[in-house]
Amino acid sequence: MKNRYLYLTVFISGMVTLAIELAASRLLGNVFGTSNIVWANVIGLILLYLTVGYFLGGRWADRSPYPQTLYTILVWAAFLCALIPLIARPVIQTAAVAVVEAEAALALGSFISILVLFSIPVTLLGTVSPFAIRLALNETGDAGRISGTIYAISTLGSLLGTFLPTLFLIPELGTFRTFLLFSGILYLIGWIGLWQIVKTRALRWLWMPVVILILAIVMLNGPLRAPLADAALLYEDESAYNFIQVQEDRDGYRYLYLNEGQGVHSIYHPTIYYYGGTWDYFLAAPFFAADITPDQVDSLLVIGLAAGTIPRQYQHVYGDIRMVGVEIDGEIINAGQTYFGLDQLPTLAYHAQDGRYVLNQLDEQFDVIAIDAYRPPYIPWHLTTVEFFREVRDHLGENGVVAINVGRTPTDRRLVDALSNVLGMVYPSVYAIDVPRSFNTILIATRQSTTTEDFLLNVATINQRADLSPVLREVLASSTAALVPVNRADVVFTDDRAPVETLVDSLVLNFLLFGDTAQLR
Repeated sequence: MKNRYLYLTVFISGMVTLAIELAASRLLGNVFGTSNIVWANVIGLILLYLTVGYFLGGRWADRSPYPQTLYTILVWAAFLCALIPLIARPVIQTAAVAVVEAEAALALGSFISILVLFSIPVTLLGTVSPFAIRLALNETGDAGRISGTIYAISTLGSLLGTFLPTLFLIPELGTFRTFLLFSGILYLIGWIGLWQIVKTRALRWLWMPVVILILAIVMLNGPLRAPLADAALLYEDESAYNFIQVQEDRDGYRYLYLNEGQGVHSIYHPTIYYYGGTWDYFLAAPFFAADITPDQVDSLLVIGLAAGTIPRQYQHVYGDIRMVGVEIDGEIINAGQTYFGLDQLPTLAYHAQDGRYVLNQLDEQFDVIAIDAYRPPYIPWHLTTVEFFREVRDHLGENGVVAINVGRTPTDRRLVDALSNVLGMVYPSVYAIDVPRSFNTILIATRQSTTTEDFLLNVATINQRADLSPVLREVLASSTAALVPVNRADVVFTDDRAPVETLVDSLVLNFLLFGDTAQLR
């Protein structure tokens, strides 16, 4: 079959095109998240570049219908694809700093710059299919069969390029090395094609892998993101879901950073349990039910476990109660076991799966269900709906409460107000605590009808106890001072329609376009 190698070329180019697209989303996601607006930019521009490639490829093939031209295009496409992560790395590092420091113009410029890096290599990849059709076509009577075969082979390669990086290569090798691997495969196909045609003249293209190798050694040496001042990097890895870092400061505090490194997702100190952060306020949640004492808090479910700060605090305050933690990213759980004392919680059972799926698999009820999975722009919409909170309610005991951590800015509480409305459609009472010195609000909803006076009475009763944990005393005092009125927006999230990402995209756009100094975490 004389077109066998040509069909292999089409298969590999299709595979590499989709792999590059998915790796591009991870490249951007490490800084800008994976919201709809990021995906829309990635998919839309990739399709635009491919469209240009299809158009140019047909004309190019008519003017130079030679295999040597096609394989020369491939080696250049491979070289430029390999350059993307190497050139993008300093841009990404600059963008991460810009996002953290709310430098909107720089962050937006970095976002655009990274996407522009894909224009030439993806356009070149787009030329392959029409070029291959021109080379394979002998008679016009074969046009339909040949073009159908080539597009089928290309699509089959795209299928492999969709699953291989997502399920295996990125978690095992990381985004940068995944780029280099697929670029290397594409280069090898192009170079062998040239060797078959021009023999020793193909040696002139061997400078490309040498340049990439030198740049990779120089630019990939060291961490993707340097630790903060006065902090040491203990761990860095890339999972199927996140870029993960663990840092430790000189006072012995350990911090879990994900992706852009903007927010602290877990904190740990071997002897300290009160941190003045959002995690602390989940400890106050049980007492929004009526007539509750610390001795009556017997069980906890955490959706959005991260590295385990909340259950660790619960064990310290309430003892060895029954606890279940759910975290979709198993590598974060592994980091929690190694660096955050997660393996020292004997009564904690954890699941590395989607939170809603695990919730509906559990045949038990809890006193407290804590949801700490809303981290703009990474908000799983299916954990924000009326139906979801009904399922949560079904897993609460008679005096159970649900507490959720919601991001906001000093001037924009739309997400908080929207989720307050959703909770209010399922639960009779909803309360809000604005966490001091942060851009977070803890919303608490009770299964039974309660009032603020019930909470204040619980606090007053508990404060009379001599055996009260100092951590709980501090949290209750802070929670009482930080209570704010609950406002309910005219927004409903359902399983059928949940425009939560549209709302969050608007928050992100306000940040990017107007430089709102609020940082969501």
